[in-house]
Amino acid sequence: MAETSENQFDLVVIGSGPGGYVGAIRAAQLGLKTAIIEKDPTLGGTCLNVGCIPSKALLESSEHFQAAHHDLKNHGVKVSKIELDLETMMARKSKVVKELTGGVSFLMRKNKITVFNGTGTIKTANTVVVIGAKGEETLTTKNIMIATGSVPVSLPFLKIDEKKVVTSTGALSLESVPKTMTVIGGGVIGLEMGSVWSRLGTKVTVVEFADHLCGVLDKECVEVLKKNLVKDGVDFLLSTKVTDAKVGAKAIQLTVQSVKDEKQSSLEAEVVLVAIGRKAFTDGLGCEAVGIAKDKQGRIEVNNHLQSSVPNIYAIGDVIRGPMLAHKAEEEGVAVAEFISTGHGHVNYNTVPSVVYTHPEIASVGLTEEQAKEQGLSVNVGKFPFLANARAKALGFTEGFVKIVADKTTDRILGGHIVGPRASELLGEIVVTMEFSGSSEDLGRSFHSHPTLSEVVREAALAVEKRQRQM
Repeated sequence: MAETSENQFDLVVIGSGPGGYVGAIRAAQLGLKTAIIEKDPTLGGTCLNVGCIPSKALLESSEHFQAAHHDLKNHGVKVSKIELDLETMMARKSKVVKELTGGVSFLMRKNKITVFNGTGTIKTANTVVVIGAKGEETLTTKNIMIATGSVPVSLPFLKIDEKKVVTSTGALSLESVPKTMTVIGGGVIGLEMGSVWSRLGTKVTVVEFADHLCGVLDKECVEVLKKNLVKDGVDFLLSTKVTDAKVGAKAIQLTVQSVKDEKQSSLEAEVVLVAIGRKAFTDGLGCEAVGIAKDKQGRIEVNNHLQSSVPNIYAIGDVIRGPMLAHKAEEEGVAVAEFISTGHGHVNYNTVPSVVYTHPEIASVGLTEEQAKEQGLSVNVGKFPFLANARAKALGFTEGFVKIVADKTTDRILGGHIVGPRASELLGEIVVTMEFSGSSEDLGRSFHSHPTLSEVVREAALAVEKRQRQM
């Protein structure tokens, strides 16, 4: 067991996903001697390697493929003999991932962060043991940040093989386009990956236990998305659960049951994507040995400073409460580094954005109209469609709208919800306005270039007080 002065740190970060590596960078910038531990061969965690980044690369490629088939002719561009080269598409995805994970390694070197490849186990409040290719190394540290992320939830009767029964990881690397795919779970991952393969020619059926898709997102936005996915050939079985499965040589037979009347039926698919959620990953971390408390869901319990029940051990990202989103983890990682260094660190959970990168996209921040009313708040709502926007017409994509939810008395923006073209990019100005406690009038009186899609955001803000000027 090797232990040297070189293995003594101010902060040891376990996990190099977005929360871990961003937190490590901020700690190093603040003068803390920092180390980061990663069990996988490359840095970046689930997001960069088998999550956010490769899925967005495939979503983009599949949109181009669909546009070539259906949309380019409307722009006067004639294309013949369109063929799918899946191998090249996958190679491009891998190239994007490699460049970005390589970028994280560069940032570690640039900020003089020591990287340990192996599995990190907390032995005491100030000791972490790394087991890797170099054997066993002991690190001593003043502080520890747990950023180990999450893993997919599975079904007890359906064994994941990442070939025919896949999680998002396997769905990102299929070697051919399946004729049929059943997606279990109508959340973000299920809809995004289902969208990719649907565009490439797979007949996709989504099975969702709830009576609606995408959890707590604005229901009107979700209905627009569902309508478009149905138009693209995706089938939905809502209020339905999968109760059994039989994996055959060529297909998987699923038994499904209606939640409402318990009526059973069967589905057959070449590939089944299990996308029923994710759970905190703490296996082998050593939480129990040092007395780190967890909640009933297996997440590490933290206070408002992201400290666990052991004060110098912090936890961030998917491994604690809150939405499992990369940007949420990043802000928490920064907050921990700043709290350790300065005694101050803050995350505004009211402005955490959520995005579904389908076509159309859904982007949301803050309260929905329904949530505001459930909390007893009186609100005004402004809504404006892309149909009336000049840039949307030029793009040839006028589906959807922007909705602004504002306090009836103060006009402070409480939430913003977009379904439509480039919603993920448009949401940013609503987030910034909310961060500064801005009002719909503040947003509505701000210049927006013409013609741009962002004008729809402005018109929705003006519509809160019924002052929209277009349409």
